[in-house]
Amino acid sequence: MKELFQHSAMTDGITVRVAVNFLPEQSQPDAGKWFWVYHIRIENASHERVQLMTRHWRITDGAGMVAHVDGDGVVGEQPILAPGEAHDYVSGCPLDTPHGSMEGFYTFHREDGTPFEVRIPFFPLAAPATAE
Repeated sequence: MKELFQHSAMTDGITVRVAVNFLPEQSQPDAGKWFWVYHIRIENASHERVQLMTRHWRITDGAGMVAHVDGDGVVGEQPILAPGEAHDYVSGCPLDTPHGSMEGFYTFHREDGTPFEVRIPFFPLAAPATAE
C-alpha cells in the first residue's frame, strides 16, 4: 500500500501519506484552470489515541502566489485514531497555473488534551505537458 503514496512525513508517530493526481476532465487549460485530486492517509503508530482537530495548508501556484487555508478537521470530520488505526480522505485543489505545490500541518490533540502539530509533506502539483 505504501507504494501508492508518493509523499510521506512522520511526526511523533503519526505518518501522513499523500498521493496526488492531475484531473484533466476537471481542468480547463484554455480558461486558465487546472485541478488536482489528492488522497491522504493518516496512520497512528504512536502509543496513544489522538484526534485531528484542525488543518493548515500552504498552497503555492506556479506564479509564486501563496494561499493559506485553515479549517476544522478534514472534509467535515475530526477523526479519532487509536494506536494502529488509519484515516483516509480525498480532496481537491484548483489552481490558475499548470504547476504549484501544497504542504502544511494538522493540529492533533493527545488524550490529555495537549495539542501537537503533524507535518503534511510538501507535494508538487504538475499538469502533464501537452503538445500544441
